[in-house]
Amino acid sequence: MKKTVKVVAAIIENDRQEILCALRSPEMSIPNRWEFPGGKVEANEDIYSALEREISEELDCRVETFKDVFNDNTHEYDTFIINLISIKCRVVEGSPEASEHSKLIWLKRENLDSLKWSPADIPAVEQLIHEK
Repeated sequence: MKKTVKVVAAIIENDRQEILCALRSPEMSIPNRWEFPGGKVEANEDIYSALEREISEELDCRVETFKDVFNDNTHEYDTFIINLISIKCRVVEGSPEASEHSKLIWLKRENLDSLKWSPADIPAVEQLIHEK
């Protein structure tokens, strides 16, 4: 039986309507693919606090989350199942710095599909591209 991992991902938009995209490093699982930054939800942690904690750890900045789920997708990889919950947020303190990722870039919605995304993130990417 595969383990299901619950993960939160941040869709961070700046004031130029660009979205933050993070490149997974060669050391990470699913390496060299793009994703929305975030991480695992710990036991007894709500998804919003989990996301704020992960972004603070990973990107060294503080975000404020919007209190609704933008996209909720379950994707089966070879060795595990990921339940990826994407939540929109904005930076309220500091600016994102890559510590675990190889690279961070800001992209307009219409250019998001130019990147090679990790499979679990694709539904959220498509939803963003088609968002009005």
